[in-house]
Amino acid sequence: MSLAVSLLLIALCAGGGYGEEGKRTQKAGHVSVVIVGGTGDLARKYLWQGFFQLYVSQDVSQDRCAILKDQFLRLSQYRQLKTLEDYQELARHIEQQLQQEGMTEAGRLFYLSVPAFAYAGVAEKINSSCRPAGGTWLRVVLEKPFGHNYRSAQVLATELLGALKDEEMYRIDHYLGKQVVSKILPFRIENRKFLDPIWNRHHIEKIEIVLKETLDVKGRISFYDEYGVIRDVLQNHLTEVMTLLTMKLPANVSNSGEVLRNKLEVLSSMLPLGKSQAVIGQYQNYKTEVQQELNKTKEHVSMTSTFAAVLAHIEDAQFEGVPVLLISGKMLDERVGYARILFKNDVFCLQSQNNVHCKPKQIVFYFGHGSLKYPAVLVSKNLFKPALKGGEWKEVTEHKNVDVLGLHISDYFVQTPTTEREAYSELIYHIFAGQKNNFVSTENLLASWEVWTPLLSALKGSFPRIYPGGADNGDMLDVHLRGKEIRFYSEAVIINPDQVGGASASSFQVMQGKFRSAQMVSAWSEELVERLAADMQEAAEAAVREGGVFHLALSGGSTPLALFHRLVLRHFSFPWRDTHIWMVDERCVPLTETESNFHSMHEHLLQHVRIPYYNIHPMPVQLNQRLCVDEDGGAQLYEKEISRLVNVSSFHFVLLGVGYDGHTASLFPGGKLNETGGSLVALTESPIKPHQRMSLTFSAINRARTVALLVMGKGKHELVTQLSRVKDNLEKYPVTWVKPNNGRLVWYIDYDALLG
Repeated sequence: MSLAVSLLLIALCAGGGYGEEGKRTQKAGHVSVVIVGGTGDLARKYLWQGFFQLYVSQDVSQDRCAILKDQFLRLSQYRQLKTLEDYQELARHIEQQLQQEGMTEAGRLFYLSVPAFAYAGVAEKINSSCRPAGGTWLRVVLEKPFGHNYRSAQVLATELLGALKDEEMYRIDHYLGKQVVSKILPFRIENRKFLDPIWNRHHIEKIEIVLKETLDVKGRISFYDEYGVIRDVLQNHLTEVMTLLTMKLPANVSNSGEVLRNKLEVLSSMLPLGKSQAVIGQYQNYKTEVQQELNKTKEHVSMTSTFAAVLAHIEDAQFEGVPVLLISGKMLDERVGYARILFKNDVFCLQSQNNVHCKPKQIVFYFGHGSLKYPAVLVSKNLFKPALKGGEWKEVTEHKNVDVLGLHISDYFVQTPTTEREAYSELIYHIFAGQKNNFVSTENLLASWEVWTPLLSALKGSFPRIYPGGADNGDMLDVHLRGKEIRFYSEAVIINPDQVGGASASSFQVMQGKFRSAQMVSAWSEELVERLAADMQEAAEAAVREGGVFHLALSGGSTPLALFHRLVLRHFSFPWRDTHIWMVDERCVPLTETESNFHSMHEHLLQHVRIPYYNIHPMPVQLNQRLCVDEDGGAQLYEKEISRLVNVSSFHFVLLGVGYDGHTASLFPGGKLNETGGSLVALTESPIKPHQRMSLTFSAINRARTVALLVMGKGKHELVTQLSRVKDNLEKYPVTWVKPNNGRLVWYIDYDALLG
């Protein structure tokens, strides 16, 4: 570990501490405060001031403040803390000073203002050398990050628990020290008679928790490029706010054990977060900043997101179905933070839209900055007038001419702290007093990482949407909630790699064009699947209008799963009752086995849509209790069924994928594909298990009116590059033989596959 400098402060423990029920439990006496890393940026900005505020512990005159500051500085010492011997010497010094002054020791507080990788080593040295005698407390304060994912957080927690008890660790989340955030639970309790009837899924439309910043991350690139906005803000700050808003109210808000348990229940009730529950972005100049600060070449591309919007849901009786939107980003149009609870409004106003009952019903916990400039709790006047208890908060009745989240300030009841206090000062006081409900326990930390790690894994390798920054973002980062999924509202765009600062949203272009002389549609994967689903429905509706039926042939494998998901969740008006589903190919396994393409199609699509069972046509791979035997004539049976039901055996729409080896359907390289003659269906051989397959032939595929070739994933980039260069080659790249006779071919290629 590098050299660490510490501040040692001997200060009077004026009030003792508080136990589980909020009662004073610890003895009065002196406390040794050690800031490991006392000359660092965090210490200079917040910790010195926070401990000085603790030392003063009351408002004083300027003259008195100067005297106390001088006393405070005289009590401060700097020491080197690097080796075990340094910690042993520190412990001896504390003991000697206590004896010389005849002081009774109440406790020792170590604040670790050092990188997280040093925590375990410092904790072990504290445990072995600086642990006070029995009856005297030890508190060790830790700053985030507390791991990079669930596994790393678990490893760090295990290492720390080898040296410290969980009750001795105070994991700081400075958002919990913000006055408005710490007001959430008391506000809910003080206004229970108003809130209990409406704080549920029947009345809440959605919850928004937002932290917008205007600054970039210059100077923090080495940290930020490893962690990104989700780890930096959403997994901790915004998640903590969410638990405060949705947790079961404790019987005693001072009972930290009950508060932490109730938060844990929220985390345990969250629905899994996957790729469909998040959108990510990166401000345009971030790439250049990474190259400069990390000495990367101009070819280096960072995938780190500087913007994220995540849609969460809590699966319990109170909040089931209520969308919880968590958003944060750098280089946005304003600096502001808030949590908004928007309530359903069942009033319809025919003429007088300005009547108070016609306006949005909402409660806003306004953390600060933005148009209002100060922290506040705002309750729209068409809800209720909130209670005001104690002297720490006051009602604001004189307002500036500002709007806050769609309402003029005069449409709210507004409460604000009587005296604004900095978050670190608040938390330092709570540490000193032994109040743990505003800190993160090991169990809650790991539960949070269990929620967020799958999402981070799912997003790995995903390209963030590039945005210019500031007001020029326009609507690029607006999001659209669709059921339990979230997407960007505006069309996907890419920025010219040669473009530098000064771009605006209007200068971006959508990538489109041709591929192998056929039409190509290209976008980020989510938008690409959405476009394909829309095109498929358009083709279905046109076919039904023309002839009353739509014949759709679907490929197997993993390629169509995202499309199935989109069709089920979004395309409620798809003409399923007039649609016939055909198989492009099938593995020669029983249809009930998971390897079966039909089984996958049934699980992900067919059982979720209203399609008549007699419109579903699985391939007959199992006849006479045998699988794909030539003598059973399964291929010929399927061909006869196609000829009987499909006009001139021409499917309206065929969906294909392409494998890494260039195969499509179950037509593989070197598979004697020219020997099928004019047959529509054939038994084929795959180089991988299960080897036997049944497949539509190129004769059947190329009769289709529309053939869609869906190619997604970075792993397909090399193949796409090769296909863009080679001529038709049936033996090496069977997919090049897809050439509709009188129909059209459309390549749907996502940016990962197209650009690499």
